[in-house]
Amino acid sequence: MLIPSSKQVDIFSDDQRQLHFAELCNALYERELSSLSQQKINNITLLQRKLGGLKHHVKRAADGLLEKESPLQLDVHNASWQAKQAAKCMANKFDADKTEQWFFDHIQIGRCIPIHVDTLGAEHIELDSVDRIDFDQAKLHANKFGWFAFNGEFLEESPRQIEVLDAKLLKPTKAVLTAACCGHHWNHKGKSQPRALSLRELMLSLSINWKTFK
Repeated sequence: MLIPSSKQVDIFSDDQRQLHFAELCNALYERELSSLSQQKINNITLLQRKLGGLKHHVKRAADGLLEKESPLQLDVHNASWQAKQAAKCMANKFDADKTEQWFFDHIQIGRCIPIHVDTLGAEHIELDSVDRIDFDQAKLHANKFGWFAFNGEFLEESPRQIEVLDAKLLKPTKAVLTAACCGHHWNHKGKSQPRALSLRELMLSLSINWKTFK
């Protein structure tokens, strides 16, 4: 079921909200358990910690998805954001000078940032967060992908993920953030099947201010 997130609190009764909350939790649990089952985790203590915190994170995400005011629609059954997908990835309209200026003016620790990811024969925009900033060298460190220059250049010698060919920091815009939040995906033929966001990315999407794109 698709619902306009900006109207959710007003139109749903308590019973309806609980129903949607339960559906979101089920979808999130299913996705995260499937993801954990495919990860190579040799440390049993780490796996126990991940499983132990899952209930808290899933409930927090479900609550956030129901409460978030957003121009996107919420798919309750799949716990995902929905919006029309562009025919081509908007990262091709990248402007290094405008990107650099935006990050000089607005970057902060913990801020959600969009990163264009070029994989083997496909591309998408992924949400990450800033955990370090170096204004002297005009660069920032993204929690997952590593160092980027404020102008968007990927500064790591090699991507941390084997399948990633390249990455590029993007200036946040409505189109860019929409593509990232909805998991839009493109290949050499054009639009491809959207990817499911991780629980971490969904939580990052809840931090976006859609009026300022920060």
